[in-house]
Amino acid sequence: MNLWSSLKGLPKNIWLICTVALINRSGTMVLPFLALYLTQEIGVEPGKAGLIITFYGIGALISAPYAGKLSDKIGPLNVMKYSLLFSGILFFIYSLFQNYFVLSLISVLLAIISEAFRPAGMSFISTEAKIEQRKPAFALYRLAINLGMSIGPVIGGILSAVNFHLLFYVDGITAIAAGVFLTFAHWEPSKKEVIQINESDFESKSNKIKVWQDVKFIYFLIAALPVVMVFFQHFSSMPLFVVQDLGFSRSTFGFLISVNTILIIIAEVPLNAKMNNWENWKALTFGSILTAIGFGGMIFSTGIISLIVTIIIWTFGEMIFFPAAASFAAELSPENRRGEYMGYNQMMFSLAFTIAPWGGTKIYEVYGSEVLWLVTFIVALVSTFMMLSFKKIIK
Repeated sequence: MNLWSSLKGLPKNIWLICTVALINRSGTMVLPFLALYLTQEIGVEPGKAGLIITFYGIGALISAPYAGKLSDKIGPLNVMKYSLLFSGILFFIYSLFQNYFVLSLISVLLAIISEAFRPAGMSFISTEAKIEQRKPAFALYRLAINLGMSIGPVIGGILSAVNFHLLFYVDGITAIAAGVFLTFAHWEPSKKEVIQINESDFESKSNKIKVWQDVKFIYFLIAALPVVMVFFQHFSSMPLFVVQDLGFSRSTFGFLISVNTILIIIAEVPLNAKMNNWENWKALTFGSILTAIGFGGMIFSTGIISLIVTIIIWTFGEMIFFPAAASFAAELSPENRRGEYMGYNQMMFSLAFTIAPWGGTKIYEVYGSEVLWLVTFIVALVSTFMMLSFKKIIK
């Protein structure tokens, strides 16, 4: 599996948007450490800390469909530019407050603005990449994101030992830097206008279908929701488990997360190139079961080695599931409404982010880590069996 041969022929715009994502994600420090910041720096209870992350998810939930529709109207590049610039400013504002109510409000506002980037970015990639290029293109996009994420949490763990507020400053600076790069980069003309002219008959038909009337797409969203909820535990309950239950430092947690991102950097693009001919339901099923085993396996984790093994397992699930999910969502969406469909796809992710942090941290707080990881195993299996039945749905 050669990394570069699998990327050969991707359009210039795909590489540019991946560069934007890399710059932005290199400063991602606030979300991975937000639960620890709230509990250890401000003194918030674990359940309430998870609730603030849930408020962030609510903001993302509100943002997703409107950001998708807005990208169809004013263009995804404009949506991404304003999202980066204004979210960068909000990170600085976030660091100024410690009142729980104010932090909850700012979390919602930050999510509405910053999470608008996601559906716009996915819509842009879906339009710029040919159908046969979508999985490698989405894998490259995730590679850029995770390359940045391999830097951000590690530095964040170190900076948090010095001053937690530094995480907000660096996150804000990198978001603004990404917005500046996007603004002044030399983009090639979009292919969207050409497609719209050639497929006008198709567009008129697709406009008659409401998203919630698209049975295949809605089933896909429902089936993906449980496993995505499990995946989001690595942002919320997992850091509490690693630091509070197992007694490791925040820096150690940052390095553990880097195992996930480094593995994605090394393997995701060639892995998806190798699996490019897999049917989507097969890839989604396989990714779901690996996620179930990986997170559920943390019930047996007591040290660094066992933690790394579980992280490797669910990382392979992530590498298989997420590019296949993005590619399939693009495949199901009408060309001239791709932003709208990607908005609802992101809305599913935001719903998972809304439910998962509070639910996971509450289970952890009340019942302990063993029950938490058992629940994650069962929940991810729900997606596994739903994806298995997808073969009948798509016929």
